[in-house]
Amino acid sequence: MSVKGKIKEAAGYAKEEAYENGDSPESQRKAQEGRDLRNEGRIEDGKAPKTGKPGTGN
Repeated sequence: MSVKGKIKEAAGYAKEEAYENGDSPESQRKAQEGRDLRNEGRIEDGKAPKTGKPGTGN
């Protein structure tokens, strides 16, 4: 696993968690950016991207 991939995954997770409960379109956009960054880090580390709906534990 690469350090860069782990950092991207952690940063994406933090951004998603910070904005996922917001109602504004801006909050939803930032939460999606966090999911995208998290998945980019996972792919760099050879893991499958998370495709489940946020908040479902999948």
